[in-house]
Amino acid sequence: MGHTVAAVRVCNPWDGSRCFEVELIVDTGSTYTWIRRERLEAIGVKPSGVRRFRTIGGKTVEREVGEAVIECLGERATSIVVFAEKDDVEVMGVVALESLALEVDPITKQLKKSESLLALTAMG
Repeated sequence: MGHTVAAVRVCNPWDGSRCFEVELIVDTGSTYTWIRRERLEAIGVKPSGVRRFRTIGGKTVEREVGEAVIECLGERATSIVVFAEKDDVEVMGVVALESLALEVDPITKQLKKSESLLALTAMG
């Protein structure tokens, strides 16, 4: 069973000229996108808080979080990113996927643009 990988460009949300490119494993079981602290700090992304996370092994860890602009498949959105530490895996999580209107094709296992988004509207 292979992994879905996304070629992603990550930018500082206040200075769009400060960016890097990275391949991330797409993890639909992860809420947020996890990127190495050194990469985020190198482009000037700063933590805005700390959150607790439960690992797949049931352990609770605390990590700093911030915001970065994520670009993938021609789409661009600001998303919460976790400052991943040395032993953490870098992944693209569901919040970024949904913000970018992307999904994993269940047949090909490739990342693709979503065909539709759910919107609730008032009926008049």
